[in-house]
Amino acid sequence: MDATVHVDYMAHLDAKKRLTIRGAKYSYYQVKEYDNGCILLEPRELVKPKQISARTLKMMDDSIRNFHQGNVSAPVDLSEF
Repeated sequence: MDATVHVDYMAHLDAKKRLTIRGAKYSYYQVKEYDNGCILLEPRELVKPKQISARTLKMMDDSIRNFHQGNVSAPVDLSEF
């Protein structure tokens, strides 16, 4: 299956050896440069996908513990939304 080209333009390095990606959809990219001259850019996130930090897990555990102990706020009325 052939990939469809969505954007095609000439790019060049600036004085500080940087390359600008026009209309980039992501802030970070993994760059792979191959022996044949091809360069592959893959979008990246600063955190690993599907990984929850220890701090977040602790907060979730505390929230559930409070819920089971009845330590909760009054119900929120969302009927106007």
